[in-house]
Amino acid sequence: ALELIDFKNAFEQFQNLVEKMIIQKTKESSGLYTKDDDEIHYDTFSTITQTLFGSAVKDQNIQAFFRKIKSCPNERPEWLEIFGCFTGESEDMSSLSKESIVLLVSEKQQITHSVVKRKDVIKGIVKVPLLHFTVTASQRGVLTVFSKQCRVYIIYMEMDPAWTTGCDFLPNLKYVVAVTESSVILWDYKSKESKSNGFVIKPTKNCLLCVCTVTMADNLAKDTILMGDDKGYVYLLTITSDDFIMKQSKAKKESQFKVLDSESFDIPKRKLHDDWVGKVKYFSALKRFGSCSTDGNKSFVLDDIKRLEDHLPVTEFSVPKGVNAFTYCGKAKVIVTGG
Repeated sequence: ALELIDFKNAFEQFQNLVEKMIIQKTKESSGLYTKDDDEIHYDTFSTITQTLFGSAVKDQNIQAFFRKIKSCPNERPEWLEIFGCFTGESEDMSSLSKESIVLLVSEKQQITHSVVKRKDVIKGIVKVPLLHFTVTASQRGVLTVFSKQCRVYIIYMEMDPAWTTGCDFLPNLKYVVAVTESSVILWDYKSKESKSNGFVIKPTKNCLLCVCTVTMADNLAKDTILMGDDKGYVYLLTITSDDFIMKQSKAKKESQFKVLDSESFDIPKRKLHDDWVGKVKYFSALKRFGSCSTDGNKSFVLDDIKRLEDHLPVTEFSVPKGVNAFTYCGKAKVIVTGG
């Protein structure tokens, strides 16, 4: 009975903490919030949560819960998610509405699928010009490839309950790559939908927030990707065709996806920002990568990917209130940022 009362009190305190964070974030969005000593940062949230629930909560789940509140204060996560438990939902085709449409192809054709969830949102969309198709990733784990002929390849990553945060395409290995808060997904979109094949690389120490492919023509048997996380780190991961063969024997299967231990990969990383990495992008014309953050001190970094493997200084820029997006115009030879 004492344990039940303790949990009840802890739960009430946790709810009050979450409510205070939501109010704080809502005021920030409306420009009414003034930063003070009572501002709830991640470290404060993590310390209080671990004090309330002890070893029942893990750092990874605390990070994911905190990020969801900060990014979508109007749609607070279920409280069970702080313990790593996720509630599922099932809907048949009859319940699909306009909210369930993944992509509007034309005025006359709408593409839907039975795995598409209501209230889902697209977190990444990438055009692959050479193959004439588009790749999308939704927050709830629906990966889709739309071909020029309007053929649809689609998969629902139900084996990973964490939110999907970004996607891209591996041009050499011909795989779709997506990142979730806790893993890297490699999907062989060419396999039959009922038997979709691929690999899941996990676990990850921090929450992955973005991903991009490093386009190089020096090796047709490998691809390199950049990833950013919620602690300001940028990662460099190179995947070869041999990795799929050599590591398969030790891999565990989840559905048709094989789980690969992230410790078996050499993944250089470097802390470039003091806040979340909002976007990473490689510019082939410049032979440089860019990364941005809402960090006002180290807002935008532009340098060679070799800087992720050494400790030499990087070219960084400071922008008040940080940078949320950036792009490069080859014709004008300028980089444009948006805060």
